[in-house]
Amino acid sequence: QVRLVESGGGLVQAGGSLRLSCAASERTVSTYAMGWFRQAPGKERVFVAAISRSGGSTLHAVSVRGRFTISRDNAKNTVYLQMNSLKPEDTAVYYCAADSRWPPPDIWRYWGQGTQVTVSS
Repeated sequence: QVRLVESGGGLVQAGGSLRLSCAASERTVSTYAMGWFRQAPGKERVFVAAISRSGGSTLHAVSVRGRFTISRDNAKNTVYLQMNSLKPEDTAVYYCAADSRWPPPDIWRYWGQGTQVTVSS
């Protein structure tokens, strides 16, 4: 069982930046692909970004490409989501996910509890 804990969310003005972190309980987190998803109020949870086990491959949703960057530090069992040029439409609860498969599956195996990101206009 992998436990994931997100942090770094908060309130920011449009155009600002935030960095989300996801700490994993497993010391072998390097064996998992990691991803970020988000869910806006009244909407379904959607894919944001994913990174392979080694960090050599990344995927980013079109809506965040060029503004968000996923990265990982396996020595710290942590994955990050650097979010720049934030827009009000980025407001959502952001979830971290982990799965042993790559390319990433449609349904990920492990999930965190989420962290709220609110972007004011």
